[in-house]
Amino acid sequence: MSRSSVNFNIEIQPLHNPGLAQEVMNHWNDLTKPPGSLGRLESLVERLALIQGTANPSLARKAMYIFCADHGVTAEGISAYPAEVTPQMVKNFLRGGAAINVLCRQFGIEPVVVDAGVKGPSEPGVVNRKVREGTCNFAREHAMSRQEAEHAMECGVALADEAASQFDVAGVGEMGIGNTTAASALLCAFTGIPAHHAVGRGTGLDDEGLERKVGVVARALALHRPDAADPVGVLSALGGFEIAMMAGFLLGAAQRRLPVVVDGFISGSAALAAQAVAPAIGQYLFFSHQSAEPGHPGMLAGLGAEPLLSLGLRLGEGTGAALAIGVLEAALRLYAEMAAFSGLGVKAK
Repeated sequence: MSRSSVNFNIEIQPLHNPGLAQEVMNHWNDLTKPPGSLGRLESLVERLALIQGTANPSLARKAMYIFCADHGVTAEGISAYPAEVTPQMVKNFLRGGAAINVLCRQFGIEPVVVDAGVKGPSEPGVVNRKVREGTCNFAREHAMSRQEAEHAMECGVALADEAASQFDVAGVGEMGIGNTTAASALLCAFTGIPAHHAVGRGTGLDDEGLERKVGVVARALALHRPDAADPVGVLSALGGFEIAMMAGFLLGAAQRRLPVVVDGFISGSAALAAQAVAPAIGQYLFFSHQSAEPGHPGMLAGLGAEPLLSLGLRLGEGTGAALAIGVLEAALRLYAEMAAFSGLGVKAK
């Protein structure tokens, strides 16, 4: 048991209900199509049914939680954009002008903007769970104290508890200048992948900036020597407030049997931390896409995850998760609305 398991008292059981799984597959096989011909769409609905505990799962109430925070490591020149962009983008989310807002409107998803640690006062309209105004520079010291990491995760668990009473599915996305650097460092810490394989161009670094970013991650790993068996300690050393809060949200959602769609590289780093706390959590998560970040395939492998989409996305915000919720909803409508052979008086072979 990891040290953090005691702190959060999170118990997540593996999904196991053979009778329910068989009921779902019997229904799929009765529909007017060859058995298994809808491929992964069929198994996706089966997993939704197992999570929700019913042969008639629902995705009627959908939310996208966008966790936002600033990162002290931007002082190392690891981003093509200044830290001031984070609060600017929070305002853009609230005005409805960001890419994720467009996709949420398209798929009928309610956006929920969470301030986990953005510099400056929280904007009216956000869910204010600000731990502190940005992390410290983890290239030189711990990003946050252990107590702050625990608090961020606890806030995420509490948010998931609230979400489970309001929604049938939630997506998680993020915004925070510098957070691909934190996610890359977490990937290295949890999987052992070297920095030069984990680090990408993020917001669009040139070759010199990429080399500097790789060096920052490598130095931080050497400085902190993170222990993957202590996920709270890893988040304290290398994480971000939005990443730690997302990790808590994933844990809380699984505990409440709320299916969650994970966005991309940064959200995936939160999933790595959550998996280190509760290894069974992956069964409750849907991984939306493989991003253009070079470390993402290794991250997905470490999570044992097969993404739904591969579109070369690298925006974050939850954009991939929103698209994947659309895929899940399409699968569920096929399951619920197609005609059945039995209803037509035809016996399928």
